[in-house]
Amino acid sequence: MKLYKANIIFTREKEQFEVVEHGYVGVENGRVVGLASNADAFGEDVEDVVDYGDCLLIPAMNDMHVHAPQYRNQAISMDLELLPWLKQYTFPEEAKYKDTHYAERMYSRFVHDLWRFGTMRTVAFATIHLESTRLLMELFREAGMGAMVGKVDMDRNAIDALHVRVDEAMARNEAIIAEWNDPDGLVKPIITPRFIPSCTPAMLRACGELAQRYQLPVQSHLSENASEVAWVRELEPESRNYGDAYDRYGLFGQTPTIMAHCVFTAGDELELMTRRNVMVAHCPTSNLNLGSGIAPIRSFLNSGVKVGLGSDISGGNDLSIMRMMVYAIQMSKLYYNHDKSKHFLTLSEAFWIATKSAGSFFGKVGSFEPGYEFDALVIDDSDLNHDNYSLIHRLERFIYMGDDRHIAVRFCRGCEIPEPRIRD
Repeated sequence: MKLYKANIIFTREKEQFEVVEHGYVGVENGRVVGLASNADAFGEDVEDVVDYGDCLLIPAMNDMHVHAPQYRNQAISMDLELLPWLKQYTFPEEAKYKDTHYAERMYSRFVHDLWRFGTMRTVAFATIHLESTRLLMELFREAGMGAMVGKVDMDRNAIDALHVRVDEAMARNEAIIAEWNDPDGLVKPIITPRFIPSCTPAMLRACGELAQRYQLPVQSHLSENASEVAWVRELEPESRNYGDAYDRYGLFGQTPTIMAHCVFTAGDELELMTRRNVMVAHCPTSNLNLGSGIAPIRSFLNSGVKVGLGSDISGGNDLSIMRMMVYAIQMSKLYYNHDKSKHFLTLSEAFWIATKSAGSFFGKVGSFEPGYEFDALVIDDSDLNHDNYSLIHRLERFIYMGDDRHIAVRFCRGCEIPEPRIRD
């Protein structure tokens, strides 16, 4: 067993932080054994003690919705709404990933930046291309970072270069599943129909059947933009709502499912989401940049819906999940100003969403409770702690004011993760 000593902070429940000042966390076989205020509590099985002094030790971050091939477009063309933005910028960029050399250059930078910001687990969209999707998965595996990577499926309403026949799309998925579907693997496939407007009923049905055949998770987009919701209503007139359309094709909780945005999710759609145990990936910067609206996070929490945070590059402009916490809190305050019955998020709630709630999609991830995988960040906030702040205030200042330079060490599944190599 290995012990790590630091100021330990995590959230067992969303309402409050758990704090062990100058405490020890015991780790064995990549999992937390326990916490204690002194090393003697772990008995004689301790092989090594690593002392991080006055640093903070917190769970690592989880990005629950990001488009890896949009990395180059980060912070570009932020003055458009969703649908024109997709056609003018996003689809042409994703078409470039037919070139695996281009994919390697961009994806290696993408994985490196996730590492920089302390994101040790990621749920990512790739593109329709088999080889570049394999490449992205291999880059995650080489880095030692956890990921669910989706080869995107779409066969309508995009540029020709991104259309793929249903049979060809499923063959590519089968190839990835055969290679990467290891239950204990850090990097796994996730079934990824882009969204209903870009998938025919045949494609959606095939994706749902594939997910259930292999018991694989599903990711897509839901109720992000008012025009998009209206479009889905035209395309799927037999469905009661957007979520029901996915449900009819076996893509809404029949296997573990995460839906990004959910800005307009309420009523029957929210009830179905709750019943199906579908997770929401809340992407505050993307919703702001694309003028989509403000997701009703308090309604999700009150309904028992699991929520995680997503950077949604490149609708979002920032890969830092720390800053996503800040934006999520701030947007919830704007929502509260609109509806006083929906109180805004607290810091502990936002932290819990980013760590334990999001981490649950990967298994026992995102906490320092016994049995949880040891995904952790060591935070050296000495330059922010100039007046002996409390530990919670130190964490808050790091979340609001800190950056990747304050992350001294990163762990995923108990292994210290070195800086990934950028490829040219």
